[in-house]
Amino acid sequence: MATFLLEYLGTQLMRMTGESVLPMKSLLITLSYHHNNTEKVAQVFAKVLDAQITSPQQINRQKLQDYDLIGFGSGIDSDKHYQGLLDFADKLPQFKDKNAFIFSTSALTGEDKLTRDHMALREKLRGRGCIIVGEFQCKGYNTNSFLRFLGGINKGRPNAEDLKHAEEFALNLKQSLQETFSYNDMNR
Repeated sequence: MATFLLEYLGTQLMRMTGESVLPMKSLLITLSYHHNNTEKVAQVFAKVLDAQITSPQQINRQKLQDYDLIGFGSGIDSDKHYQGLLDFADKLPQFKDKNAFIFSTSALTGEDKLTRDHMALREKLRGRGCIIVGEFQCKGYNTNSFLRFLGGINKGRPNAEDLKHAEEFALNLKQSLQETFSYNDMNR
């Protein structure tokens, strides 16, 4: 009875304040180099989700079971996430309904582009038992290939507006998952 009451009160407080009172352990696995575009987005997510940021090389795959939500993100190279993140996804343990989300930064963006860019990682994560609860993409500064001779594209991206969209995405994700956790806990 006490557990139910605590969860009920937590849900009511969350509705009144917009702040989470139920614990949700979150992790962000990020590959970000060149201009650290994806790292900037991950830092916003980490603040909202109270999540740790790590790289694929630093995480013990067996510890992933301890997390309620895992975000996977990197820049986009040739219409897919960086190969290091895709290789990491290939070696994940099998999960049972693990909540995950995907994010990226890219020179070009859009709904169709996001769908294509995230396809390889999405399929790998689903194959490992992940439920994809959201996807986010924004522009990032890019000086790859011939673009370096032109000064790159999307200089200054992600910008304040992109990071505000990242914050809104994370807040919506957090609220949605908290409501799901509260509902599932009350119906046990």
